[in-house]
Amino acid sequence: MQALNLPAAFEAQMQQQLGPDYPAFAAALATPPPVSIRLNPRKPGVDTAGLLPVPWCETGFYLPERPVFTLDPLFQAGAYYVQEASSMLLAEAVRQTVGRQKAYDGQRPLKALDLCAAPGGKSTLLASTLPPYSVLVCNEVIRSRVPVLRENIDKWGYANVVVSHHDPEDFAPLAGFFDLVMIDAPCSGEGLFRKDPKAVGEWSPEHVTLCAARQGRILAHSAPLVTEDGWLIYSTCTYNDAENGQAMQWLSDHGFKNHPLDLPADSGNAWGVTERVFGDNVGYQCYPHRVQGEGFFISVFRKTASAAVPVAKTRGFKSARLVHHKQVGTLKPYLRNADEFSFWQKPNDEILAVPIALEKELVMVDGALRSKGFGIEMGLFKGPDFLPNHALALSTELASNLPGVDLTRDEALHYFKKENLVLPNAPRGWLLARYEGLPLGWMKNLGNRTNNYLPKDWRIRMEIPEF
Repeated sequence: MQALNLPAAFEAQMQQQLGPDYPAFAAALATPPPVSIRLNPRKPGVDTAGLLPVPWCETGFYLPERPVFTLDPLFQAGAYYVQEASSMLLAEAVRQTVGRQKAYDGQRPLKALDLCAAPGGKSTLLASTLPPYSVLVCNEVIRSRVPVLRENIDKWGYANVVVSHHDPEDFAPLAGFFDLVMIDAPCSGEGLFRKDPKAVGEWSPEHVTLCAARQGRILAHSAPLVTEDGWLIYSTCTYNDAENGQAMQWLSDHGFKNHPLDLPADSGNAWGVTERVFGDNVGYQCYPHRVQGEGFFISVFRKTASAAVPVAKTRGFKSARLVHHKQVGTLKPYLRNADEFSFWQKPNDEILAVPIALEKELVMVDGALRSKGFGIEMGLFKGPDFLPNHALALSTELASNLPGVDLTRDEALHYFKKENLVLPNAPRGWLLARYEGLPLGWMKNLGNRTNNYLPKDWRIRMEIPEF
């Protein structure tokens, strides 16, 4: 990997910040970025023998080289997420904050918001980390990025996740609602220079100033959403003080108190995460020459100002109605704990399964936000027939006794090419395509042929090599 042609202003900024460490930093940018994955605790099956663990995330592991993830059926099944290791520091931040509260230890559910969520790395991490019966709203402002967020959330398969598409100011009706707000702010991308060289060409001091102003607007709209004594975690993939220290100071000036983390010292065999002090505030910076990862900054705050908690104004969902009781009998066998769910029909006739324990919170989210999706997308009825949705196949709430077919790796990849497989010994009707015990999606065996119901947008287009 060749050395990057860094902007002179950026070099001067980092030389001032790092001093004698700058040559090591610049040299690290000329090395290949490490590859890391994070496992889905509810979809076991990935062999981690011999893999180096990510020290601050118990489900994170480094790979010795970058495989073609598209051609791994376990990746397509949601058994793991490909996530940059430094950003997994969020797991430790959550563990040391909401994770140390007595109520959390007693499994008190939380209401959490990932405000800038796409493509879904931190959202899936939060989904795996929060206690049972928590509600997680994953929001993406940019419309074109919502589909990839939706796909990654569907792969992860958790029923307590909401995906929304709104500007931060649209959340105003939910002021004081959230116990935890995560802001992985859009930034100048300095920490991704090695991973994405195009970001180098887009960088300029003017762009940094623009990003800092945007981050200030996001904070102004998101700070009221945190309940009293709730938490706000702010992160970026950049190094500069304008986007990191300035944001921390804004929070300190607007009813939040900085919460230092207890991380191993930056020496010897420690993690290598650097503590950065801005006035009375402490944040944590990952540099690529000190950690096995990219540039990442994170800071944690607790709200000290009072906050009014919103009250539900309705009992039902404005965007759905209860499914007719005669159809519920068809739906329940698809879920392993069906009595814990209620079933709702959207205006387009699609069926949702909603955790009963979360209905109150989801009704409030439904009433406040217009563009969102929640619950398990079960499918829809076509006359007397029920057509299951692809998201249902990937749900971790799916019943384990449904008829299905275990595919070889080659068959699984042809399934993801959306080809109709030849399965002469398979039972007729709806079948789960499985790989190493994990569901991949739906097929329907008609006897003379087996139809592949993988969504068109999920089809892989690259050639499948010979194995």
